[in-house]
Amino acid sequence: VGLMARIRDQHGITLPQLNIGGGHAIAYRPGEEHLNISALAQRVRAELEDGCARAHLPLPRLTLEPGRAIAGPAGVAVYRVLAVKRTGTRTFVAVDGGMSDNPRPALYGVRYAPRLVGRPTTAPPRLATVVGRHCEAGDILADDVALPGDIHPGDLLALPAAGAYHLSMASGYNLIGRPPVIAVSNGTARTLVRRESQDDMNRRDIGL
Repeated sequence: VGLMARIRDQHGITLPQLNIGGGHAIAYRPGEEHLNISALAQRVRAELEDGCARAHLPLPRLTLEPGRAIAGPAGVAVYRVLAVKRTGTRTFVAVDGGMSDNPRPALYGVRYAPRLVGRPTTAPPRLATVVGRHCEAGDILADDVALPGDIHPGDLLALPAAGAYHLSMASGYNLIGRPPVIAVSNGTARTLVRRESQDDMNRRDIGL
């Protein structure tokens, strides 16, 4: 509002719209806070009305961009377990992805809550660390998370709230192809982005 007032005073222009952006937080794990749209709307409206009244500005058309709050919960990353290593009280579960499709845990410590999908189990939970396939010390997708004690190679692990950044931040790290993106609606699945193949990478290689 202060910027809008300066633009009016210096240039004689009253801007009709205010875009306050987005980046609203989502819950990556059970118990975490998520975006309360009603509370956000009430607070923003009150602040905007007060600020415009003090600056003698008409209320602008307000725009918000809750992209992550929409896309994040809509996506689930699914990994296949490659190996399970138990050393004393620690369990390491290695999956077929990692830093190449989700660098966020390594970059700035985002924590996820993976869960076993695809088969039922009554095995008691055991704390485990889910690691990627890239042989890097920081290639950890989830640390100290409860997973069934009978988890084994071939199982599927799902990471909820993966819709906002997995696709946009995926890379060819260690020459691992990026995974596909599959849309699922009302029991029907279709490919939105196909899996990146070795041929895709080879096309960029000009050779000697």
